[in-house]
Amino acid sequence: MTPHISRKRSTLAIATAVAAGALLAGGLATGASAQPDRAAAPSGAPVALSSTARADLLQDANTEKAATAEKIGLGAKEKLVVRDVVKDRDGTTHTRYERTYDGLPVLGGDLVVHTAKSGSVKSVTKAAKATIKVASTSAKVGAKSAAKSAESTASKSGDTKKADAQTPRKVVWAASGKPVLAHETVVTGVQKDGTPSKLHVITDAATGKKLFQYQAIENGAGHSQYSGDVEVGSKKGTSGFDLTDDTRGGHSTYDLAHGQSGEGKLVTDDDDTWGTGKPEDVQTAAVDAAYGAQLTWDYYKAVHGREGIKGDGKGATSRVHYGNAYVNAFWDDSCFCMTYGDGEGDKKPLTSMDVAAHEMTHGVTSATGNMEYSGESGGLNEATSDIFAAAVEFNAKNPEDIGDYMVGEKIDINGDGSPLRYMDKPSKDGSSLDNWSADAGNVDVHYSSGIANHFFYLLSEGSGAKEINGVKYDSPTADGSKVEGIGRDKAEKIWFKALTSYFTTTTDYKAAREGTLSAAKDLYGADSAEYKGVDAAWAGVNVK
Repeated sequence: MTPHISRKRSTLAIATAVAAGALLAGGLATGASAQPDRAAAPSGAPVALSSTARADLLQDANTEKAATAEKIGLGAKEKLVVRDVVKDRDGTTHTRYERTYDGLPVLGGDLVVHTAKSGSVKSVTKAAKATIKVASTSAKVGAKSAAKSAESTASKSGDTKKADAQTPRKVVWAASGKPVLAHETVVTGVQKDGTPSKLHVITDAATGKKLFQYQAIENGAGHSQYSGDVEVGSKKGTSGFDLTDDTRGGHSTYDLAHGQSGEGKLVTDDDDTWGTGKPEDVQTAAVDAAYGAQLTWDYYKAVHGREGIKGDGKGATSRVHYGNAYVNAFWDDSCFCMTYGDGEGDKKPLTSMDVAAHEMTHGVTSATGNMEYSGESGGLNEATSDIFAAAVEFNAKNPEDIGDYMVGEKIDINGDGSPLRYMDKPSKDGSSLDNWSADAGNVDVHYSSGIANHFFYLLSEGSGAKEINGVKYDSPTADGSKVEGIGRDKAEKIWFKALTSYFTTTTDYKAAREGTLSAAKDLYGADSAEYKGVDAAWAGVNVK
């Protein structure tokens, strides 16, 4: 049955249960993930930063940003803008910056400076390898022409209805090839399935030629699942109770009542007894959404030491009952919110724990690696959400939804009982890629994500036939090699470390391999079985 709450949750009890689940990850499995890593955290592991400690590190980085720019050899017209920071147990900090050139934002100019405890720069990870420089910052093509061109692009793509271009901003485009002066235009509207559209179109400011486009609304297909009776965070309101969890940054759940805009109405109840377990009760979807959000918050905090999506201790919001018969869910960074449709016939709300984890992880990605939602980087962005959705599901230890390496296995969106996506052999869904090829960047991000999903499965569990939590898997490799898994617990930590310390907006599969190898080196050493396992798993999906 769909979850509902009988009374207000016990925060301590649930938090403790989730933490225990993290320590005992995969305890029922027969594969490599059955035994978690219980060793002391390695020196390269990130430390848990309180919101105050994180704010202090960001302030220090902001104070020193001019000196840092000089240290790493940036030009006189280039300036750094501090965005995020991660600190390791050995004192190393990984500070993420955006970059400007002569006052203009540089798209693809983001970088991560890796600084030793002593203050010396160890290395720099850059999204763009080219020197940032343009002949002039005066545009030959005007803003009105750029906006009109962007609207035409959106309309022709067929992905945006009712296209409406916002005023373009002048930027330096450095994400591919030689940096050029460009216009970035955001075209708003509605996608084919009813999802809001925020299409970013980049056009050359000298010629008007389109250089790039990507969709800012990051959505995933439905994962509506039933989690049984659960407890969710609420608090006493002015009249009754509000579905707001102050123990998790004030995460609140709102009812859009089938609208497609605005924040909606905060979900409230007279007696703190929420939902009936039936989709006809409007509170039921809200309970699912709130439950998924709390499990995701607890997972990131307990396993990775990250408090909240941005690491600043602030909760996001969830909006339920979006549109009519909307079969999807999406993350929108501009409202810092997750939004869920009610599915076919408004009977299957897409509000399960793994879809919540998937959407919230888009927010984590936006605050860290921020891989562009297009091409290979878009596939990695989408796979990151699938990877941590699986991780949250395994760690939740919910008896009604035992962890597995399938996506959307409960929703029956295909009408035949099959999952939406498979991580052990992604091509079983008929569209996803098992392995990398030169065409991977031309495939829809929900399908090119299969490469990284497959890598993560191989890294966690290894290749070949096995049974985990009652589910049978049989994972092949691109070259027929045998891959030994290192366990899901370690695989999760390596991917998170790479995401927060080494991935950038332009990270492709080759760079993802390099980033995860760097992460494995930091965490376990260059001669470790974990490092070798990362290398073997990438080879298993043809990324070498």
